[in-house]
Amino acid sequence: MLTADKVLDRYYLDIRCMLVEIAATLDRHDRALDDSSATDGRDARLDKVYDALAMLAQTGGTPDRSERLLNMFSDLD
Repeated sequence: MLTADKVLDRYYLDIRCMLVEIAATLDRHDRALDDSSATDGRDARLDKVYDALAMLAQTGGTPDRSERLLNMFSDLD
């Protein structure tokens, strides 16, 4: 098992890349809202994304975040 420092050493750049990709996607979505063809209604998928980000932002959580994320998104079908 890796130590906490080794986990960050190994995965930090990957985590950073994924977070930048999420931010870029949300930026593209927000810019698309300015398009006259965009709908004004909230999308449940976007609400789930923001709920997931809020859950991930909590420090000191339990080590079952991936399971909770899967459960959050499982009802989108």
